[in-house]
Amino acid sequence: MSRARRQRKREKPPFGVSMQNQPLDIMIPVYEDNHIIIVSKHSGEIVQSDKTGDVPLVDIVKNYLKEKYAKPGNVFLGVVHRLDRPVWGLVAFAKTSKALSRMNALFRTGDVEKTYWAIVQSPPENESGELVHWLTRNEKQNKSYAHNHEVAGAKKAILSYKVIGQSENYTLLEVQLMTGRHHQIRCQLAAMGCPIKGDLKYGAKRSNPDGSISLLSRKISFVHPVSKETICVEAPLPDDNLWHAFGEE
Repeated sequence: MSRARRQRKREKPPFGVSMQNQPLDIMIPVYEDNHIIIVSKHSGEIVQSDKTGDVPLVDIVKNYLKEKYAKPGNVFLGVVHRLDRPVWGLVAFAKTSKALSRMNALFRTGDVEKTYWAIVQSPPENESGELVHWLTRNEKQNKSYAHNHEVAGAKKAILSYKVIGQSENYTLLEVQLMTGRHHQIRCQLAAMGCPIKGDLKYGAKRSNPDGSISLLSRKISFVHPVSKETICVEAPLPDDNLWHAFGEE
């Protein structure tokens, strides 16, 4: 069994991206083979292009691969899954169309274990539990709403959580997703009365100074679609005192 775990301080990638107005130190490669690359995303990065016109992570990673391997032509890179802009942590990309198809199948069938860490303002009533809601999405507001029963147009959302750390003012939750819905963790934790620190959209009292929300895609585990080895990749903690205080517990 192969386990790929690499925690690193934020630093410039060994083959820096050379894009105008694009910071060099926000994308950290944490796992790579011939088929897949997994990077740790900084809060504020978008995974794919949007109306802002900001350089997306997919282009940054393409450029990283192009420079690393001195590729003269276009680089194929398939987006396997996404993270919201203010979220930190792991994002997987496929380096071949075959790997993209197989990774998409793993995500679709729930064969990828995704673990998140969330710092919340209020401790949950129970130390651990499972949340089941039906989520509706307001496209205009770019926001999801949780319902305790099935409603028209809603999608069922399931996650489990447990408390893994506490401070005087905040609680650290480990969250595992059973489904992948729009803003699922943000919406469901808020519905439980535990909004994520900094997440004004879902009820946080104040924003974080850097505009992030305190949600980290911490770990991804799956059976490699080609080698059949078990891969377990862990993201470094954000460069923030509260995150590191929890991480040292």
